[in-house]
Amino acid sequence: MGETRRDRMRAATIREISETARALLVEQGPGAVTLRAIAREMGMTAPALYRYFGSHEELLRHVVGDIFNEISDELDAGIRAAPDGDMSTKFLAAARIFRRWSLGHPGEFALLFGAPLPGFGAEGAHDFAEECARRFGWTFMALFIELWQKRRFPVPADDEIDPGLREQLRAYRDGTYGGVPLPLGVVQRFLECWTRLLGGVSLEAFRHLDFALADAEPMFELMLADQADLLGLTYSPPA
Repeated sequence: MGETRRDRMRAATIREISETARALLVEQGPGAVTLRAIAREMGMTAPALYRYFGSHEELLRHVVGDIFNEISDELDAGIRAAPDGDMSTKFLAAARIFRRWSLGHPGEFALLFGAPLPGFGAEGAHDFAEECARRFGWTFMALFIELWQKRRFPVPADDEIDPGLREQLRAYRDGTYGGVPLPLGVVQRFLECWTRLLGGVSLEAFRHLDFALADAEPMFELMLADQADLLGLTYSPPA
């Protein structure tokens, strides 16, 4: 059956609530995102919001999902814009888009990658926020799968990986996205690269490099060059 006028009005109200919550987040921080504050901004009563979101946590998780989708859309567009088969350009574009978005949206970045929301990331959770987060993560994992299929890069053999780490990598690989078809050494490289990317961007986004660097982009590019060398890719500076 087609969407009814009532369905469209409800969807529009949910979008407005989410956008209002995000505006409060950016302007005043997570503590300002309360149902009462949102209702006041929208000219509604706080109890009326419960017809759309059952709790403050549910609302925040919806906002989180929307933000994950936004950054995933930008990443997808940047990767698709790279020449077909040019894995070096795809990887560099994804990393630079992630940094640019993060520095341009510090409030949203803190919500996604700061202290986790209560219950977020819990094993077996399958709500809107979790699904959007998995989509974001898959954007980077899919690049690794594509690279491994097209151009094998050096990775440690299973018996060369620390036993404690090896079992964690196996559990992550077999329990994520239905079990990604990658050797454990590739999964290790994926997590190494993600740790460095997120760590470097976090230090910059949370201004923990201000004590030494007024412009951290050259340091970020050094990290990208090291990552490219690790994966057998060709580094090229930004245009």
